[in-house]
Amino acid sequence: MKKTITTLVGLIAFTVLPVLAAEEVAEPAAVSPPTVSASGGGYFDRARELVIQALTLIGVNYKYGGSSPDRGFDCSGLVTHVFQEVIGLTLPRNSQAMSRVGEKVDKTELQPGDLVFFNTRRQPFSHVGIYIGEERFVHAPRRGRDVEVSNLHSRYWNNRYNGARRVNF
Repeated sequence: MKKTITTLVGLIAFTVLPVLAAEEVAEPAAVSPPTVSASGGGYFDRARELVIQALTLIGVNYKYGGSSPDRGFDCSGLVTHVFQEVIGLTLPRNSQAMSRVGEKVDKTELQPGDLVFFNTRRQPFSHVGIYIGEERFVHAPRRGRDVEVSNLHSRYWNNRYNGARRVNF
């Protein structure tokens, strides 16, 4: 199982990272956050690290209120864990509060590392994930499931999409 997850992460990273590198060279002016974070390195370097960290957590079980790989994650626990581990940024603990952090981003302008929000409980911004590029995002979906990659344009997620935010780091 662990070997399968590692292989999957490698394949996804192999697909996503060249896209990130191409975007960094092709469109650096299109990014609205600062290009350098407090810890050095450019925005795309930090976004790449967020994506890689999120991908390493694929297969971790869903746990309501969970915020660690050992105990499991809920959606906001996954996001707060990744941002804390990679850039030392403490985000709000629930998806609704996260939906007010950073800058609003149009769906056509999504970049890896952006937060994507959905209405999954008949309540806006009740679910959050991390956009990884190519119309995909990493999230902890629900009880009985593990952290996974989903497609924004699948019928389920597209119908429930609420918006996205770019956190300045």
